[in-house]
Amino acid sequence: MQAGPSGASCILSPTSRQLPKKSGGGEHGYDLPSTQPVAETGNKYQLEVSILKDIATITIDTTGSSLFKRGYRVAKGPAPLKENFAAALVLLTNWHADMPFYDPTTGSGTIAIEAAMIARNMAPGRTRDFAFSGFSFMDSQLLDQERERAMAAITNPTLTMVGGDINQEMIDIARVNAQNAGVLHDIQFKQVAVKDFRTDLEDGVIIANPPYGKRLQDADAAQKIAEEMGAVYGPLTSWSKYILSGDANFERYYGHKATKRRKLYNGAMRVDLYQYWGRRPRH
Repeated sequence: MQAGPSGASCILSPTSRQLPKKSGGGEHGYDLPSTQPVAETGNKYQLEVSILKDIATITIDTTGSSLFKRGYRVAKGPAPLKENFAAALVLLTNWHADMPFYDPTTGSGTIAIEAAMIARNMAPGRTRDFAFSGFSFMDSQLLDQERERAMAAITNPTLTMVGGDINQEMIDIARVNAQNAGVLHDIQFKQVAVKDFRTDLEDGVIIANPPYGKRLQDADAAQKIAEEMGAVYGPLTSWSKYILSGDANFERYYGHKATKRRKLYNGAMRVDLYQYWGRRPRH
């Protein structure tokens, strides 16, 4: 273990051990310790040590890989959203399973996949591995029982969902990820440019994470996409649009002032969720 500055954390990994060697100088005589490798066998128990001033806190990692990793995304495109961030975006909208859904810049399909999982009540970690599953003091049947409960709770509503992207390679990746997540039959992925979107459906929701200059270093392309979105989505007055952008000029490019803006952080990057609420239907 290596000590760090105040408040720092470090991870213990028993890859080697200081073993003293006996010398010939009597029963209690030892030479200086020598470092010899020790084979790592058995289950892995990762200990984390957090040191703050004169207090050291030792915890055991029961998770393994980060919790935002659901286990279905085997491939991804440039600047992908974390799965839990994508799920949060969906929950910030007014979308429900009985409403049309469209993600025009779907990339690896994360937003659409997370929306479908929410609609079907799929536990996000139902297929992934956890570090504690290998702990000898854990009842292995507990995790199996919880997985069975999660699978039994899944619903099967009829969904109208489309994920579009101008890049066919990304559409192929999105289909693979959706298949792994168990929602491929719920989402129609197709190659379509932002400017070419047309629909006769009403009261739908668009959730988009388009490229923006800070994210992909192409400000001109990001401006063009924002302008195309404004031109295409503006006439869809019954649809609500939720568009994530880190560009402070997004509203100007889009051509309409947002109904509401919500400040978020995509990792360390400050972004805004521009919300354009659709016209409420009259009863």
